[in-house]
Amino acid sequence: MPTLDFKGKNHIYAHHLTVPYRPLQVDESRSILPASSNGETSLSGQNLIIHGDNLQALKALLPQYAGKVKCIYIDPPYNTGNEGWVYNDNVNSPMMQDWLKKNRPVDGEDLERHDKWLCMMWPRLHLLRELLRDDGVIFVSIDDNEAHHLRMIMDEIFGEENFVANFVWQSTKSITNPALVSESHTHNVAYAKQLDAIKQNRVNFKLPAIVTGFDNPDEDPRGPWKADPFEAGGERPNQMYPITNPNTGEVFLPREGNCWKNDLSRFKLLFADNRIVFGRSGKSRPQRKRFLSEAKARGLTANTWWDNIGTNTSGTNTLTNIFGNKVFNNPKPVDLIKRMLQLSTQPNPTQPNPRTFVQSEPDIILDSFAGSGTTAHAVLALNKEDGGNRRFILIECEDYADTVTAERVRRVIQGVPASKNKSVQIGTGGSFLYCTLGESLEIDGLLTGERLPEFGALASYLLHTAAGIAVAPQSLPTENVDGFFYFTEERDYYLIYKPSLEFLRGGEAALNLERAERIREKGRPAVVFAAATYISQSALSQWRITFCQLPYELHEG
Repeated sequence: MPTLDFKGKNHIYAHHLTVPYRPLQVDESRSILPASSNGETSLSGQNLIIHGDNLQALKALLPQYAGKVKCIYIDPPYNTGNEGWVYNDNVNSPMMQDWLKKNRPVDGEDLERHDKWLCMMWPRLHLLRELLRDDGVIFVSIDDNEAHHLRMIMDEIFGEENFVANFVWQSTKSITNPALVSESHTHNVAYAKQLDAIKQNRVNFKLPAIVTGFDNPDEDPRGPWKADPFEAGGERPNQMYPITNPNTGEVFLPREGNCWKNDLSRFKLLFADNRIVFGRSGKSRPQRKRFLSEAKARGLTANTWWDNIGTNTSGTNTLTNIFGNKVFNNPKPVDLIKRMLQLSTQPNPTQPNPRTFVQSEPDIILDSFAGSGTTAHAVLALNKEDGGNRRFILIECEDYADTVTAERVRRVIQGVPASKNKSVQIGTGGSFLYCTLGESLEIDGLLTGERLPEFGALASYLLHTAAGIAVAPQSLPTENVDGFFYFTEERDYYLIYKPSLEFLRGGEAALNLERAERIREKGRPAVVFAAATYISQSALSQWRITFCQLPYELHEG
């Protein structure tokens, strides 16, 4: 029985820092470009489908998306012993390569398969947490094979105080007769990055209100309403008073074991505000008006048992309707993912970000085990329903990333006339960029000049590794005095660099006295990335300049 001190854990967690950084490259031929792109393919503000190992892809996302993802959904291997999955992290560390050779493949006969599953999940969950917003939520689908281990590893990485709920989904309604017990559920474990941030935002974790049954028979100026019972369970002494029906004079008391929902003083205020009614005939027990506008604003509180949002069979049927034949085993139903999105995202965020006090960007949903692409389908469908502008990022390592994952999204966007589903026939509209992972940004490539990244890609990566700041490479200036490319309230950032080996070997790539004096004259602390400097760090420190040499700082990252 493995514990959280499982074999290989520390090796793999340490290793995720040495996974090579491979920038995203857009494949326009496999993308659906937005109509407003005008031939430009900036990653900013776009839906993304990434074909590549999710450990490397997650690291590629960090410089631009760290701390910006609102909802993460993953459906990792359940480790049933029958899946035949291979722990195949492509790593450079000789120590890790040796460990991996001794610990593959993963199947039901492997006595260490739980250790291997945890080792596979550990670095990925750490990276996912880095990508999550402070008020973000991660949902993980799992069955009973690893549910208990998942809770342990999530408690350690996210903190048990940030556990939200285990939403148990009825994934099948059929009975497996040969089984000792027929399993019919799947766990969907949810953790927040900071649960307090969610509790402070009342918009989060509410389902859309059910808006049927509202009308306005008394022409109340506040609009349509529905009558709710005025009784609640329990016997609270201050909520046990008599209520007289003003229309009939009949006196009502709470039923046995119940009390009124509010105390007498509150009841009097509600009555004076025309919020207490006595049935449509005016002769019934007291009820309280609930206005449609209030119901929409408050939403519904979710429970942990989900039995009415599709099954594995309905997920398979949806995918078959899109492709015309079965192309994937056990895809999740769209409604399951939509339920998670309704709980954790907003259609069009309007509130300022509490950390930056700037207008919120559209909520981003990330799925790093994308499979058949259900998450993107759910995002597109929900956006069409409520007019939202949510964005998705999918990562899939298998060869079907184009032929199944992305192809499903293409068909959902453009419509499938032959589908039996009317919404799929019409299509949702939208766009996405299909990306692959580029050449790794490695020490050897920088030294030889074989693999020199563009200025924006390198600056974005350095900014994230040095300061934990996430910015899009395309948003950074490439031509500026002394390589100035970013600033915060605390300091300025400079990168003296051109993707040219001749430049890097010449004196222009160095932080010289002339440059240092110009930076000092600005009177602000500064970080300067450059190939060399002709000034001692003690002198630079007096000028509040921190020098970071290239390419060694990259190697440390």
